[in-house]
Amino acid sequence: MTTRATGNTSAEKSLVQKLAATVGAVFLLVGVLGFIPGVTTDYGQLSFASHHSEAMLLGLFQVSVLHNVVHLLFGVAGLVLARSAGGARVFLIGGGVIYLVLFLYGLVIDHDSAANFVPVNTADNLLHLALGLGMIALGVLTGRRAVHTTA
Repeated sequence: MTTRATGNTSAEKSLVQKLAATVGAVFLLVGVLGFIPGVTTDYGQLSFASHHSEAMLLGLFQVSVLHNVVHLLFGVAGLVLARSAGGARVFLIGGGVIYLVLFLYGLVIDHDSAANFVPVNTADNLLHLALGLGMIALGVLTGRRAVHTTA
């Protein structure tokens, strides 16, 4: 008998679910690392939001408390949505679109202005582009509804 899966009730997860859970877990890890002095350089300069936060995750990516919290929330969303194949696909494609919008936002704003409230820098912009394209590709290539054959 063939059934269309809307969510896996079995212990076996689809590839799109595994990928979404992995991406979600990485976002959680990045969110936590953003609050760890040493991993985040100039940790004493970490502000809640704005371009005045001089804290840098891994010495490259400008972060703030808000930026870190967004990563944590994105990670939780990924783990929750990965419970079903459809949710995992939505997370990867929808999240990828969000990151492409954030990439475009980072290109058009003045990084030294109040509009840079997240904050983002050039390294963040490049990472957002890669994340956006990568997440969309993962969702499209692996996110077709799983069809399971059961006896």
